[in-house]
Amino acid sequence: MALQQIVEETVTGLGYDLVEIERSAGGLLRITIDWPWQEGLEPSITVEDCEKVNRQLQFSLEVDGVEYNRLEISSPGIDRPLRNDTDFKRFVGHLIDITLKAPMGESAAGLVNASRKKFRGILEYLEGTSEREVQSDKPVQWQVVWSDAPEVKPGQRVSKKRVLPPLQALGFTRDELREARLAPVVDFKGRKPKLPGEKQAQE
Repeated sequence: MALQQIVEETVTGLGYDLVEIERSAGGLLRITIDWPWQEGLEPSITVEDCEKVNRQLQFSLEVDGVEYNRLEISSPGIDRPLRNDTDFKRFVGHLIDITLKAPMGESAAGLVNASRKKFRGILEYLEGTSEREVQSDKPVQWQVVWSDAPEVKPGQRVSKKRVLPPLQALGFTRDELREARLAPVVDFKGRKPKLPGEKQAQE
């Protein structure tokens, strides 16, 4: 069997979700796992979970004759890849980085460089996206929303009269993406990122 199939069947058979497979120099095989998404729940992968998957994968890979020098099992990092519609639905409202397969082109309408492929913004559903579309194989439309306003540094005073650049949005389907990941932003207070001009909910 192909490596992807072996790993995925083993990981899902143990009740986890396969996030990513990486082969690195020196024969390192790195497998990233997570718990399947359940709305309202965000359980964390523990060391015990990684050890459990490691033991079972060592057996499965040996049976199928897969060559590697070292096996590493880990939980998703702060730059977690988004692979499918379930991942996109799970992280609506989060700051993400996307890379398009092809440049924006003339559709940028002069607001964005026509050769631009990379964008960072808040992930949203496009209007009209239905729950049925999310659960089917149809291409679901999403969008990222961002502002080109300069980031305000801690302690920096901001004039109330400051005029913010307009928000911009890019709609896309997953087929148009080369890559999508959570933006590696550390947030110690557990709050979702906000766009310039938005007020943070009171604690």
